[in-house]
Amino acid sequence: MTSQDWVPKKIFLTKGKGISRERLTSFELALREAGIASLNLITVSSILPPGCEFVSEEEGTKLLKPGQVVPVVLARSDSNVSGDLVSSGVGVAIPKDIEHYGYLSEHHCIGMDDYSMEEYVEDLAAEMLATTYGVNFDPDASWDEKRELWKIDNRIVKTESIIQTAKLDTEGYWCTTVSAAVLIL
Repeated sequence: MTSQDWVPKKIFLTKGKGISRERLTSFELALREAGIASLNLITVSSILPPGCEFVSEEEGTKLLKPGQVVPVVLARSDSNVSGDLVSSGVGVAIPKDIEHYGYLSEHHCIGMDDYSMEEYVEDLAAEMLATTYGVNFDPDASWDEKRELWKIDNRIVKTESIIQTAKLDTEGYWCTTVSAAVLIL
């Protein structure tokens, strides 16, 4: 195997939630809902490889076999406190030049709603990519101001994300959310 064999060629985003009396079972159920429970997942850091093609979850899972070792950027959050909003998300910053690498970010917490999580993980990924270009990125700027920055620099094309939130309303149970960027070699 050469080093090029280890560079992922495709990627898909997925999410899931699980609720169970057992913490581990709630995690397993979240992975099942995300369609990745049959894989041996290894977490990796936050680089979107150059030229990596985004595919649908359906297409991506067809390329994988049960038991296969698969790199993922994974956000996982859980709680067993009734009323908690369990939140996880993965953001992606995709450069205009596909020969340059992009960034993936993950975040997990209790209490962040869908909109806040989406904003946070996309801003985080964009900020990490912008810094590689030496561009100052203000995550507190309005969305339009950030988009204008991306137009001015002309290197960041877009951001996207996958997020999962769930409110736990059953006493004595665990709730787990997962969001993942699954990298296919």
